[in-house]
Amino acid sequence: MANSKIGRPTDNPKDKSLFVRLDHESSEVLEAYCEQQQVTKAEAARRGIKKLRDDLKK
Repeated sequence: MANSKIGRPTDNPKDKSLFVRLDHESSEVLEAYCEQQQVTKAEAARRGIKKLRDDLKK
């Protein structure tokens, strides 16, 4: 089983990573959002990025 993949199968693999440095205010907002919505920071970031799609020029 040298070539077997680890983790759950998915139709939407998360194969890209991102490192972000936040200021204090942004960090507090992120923490509060994650606690309120019961999501991880990664999920909150994905949701925020999807909202940016609306700001893209068509």
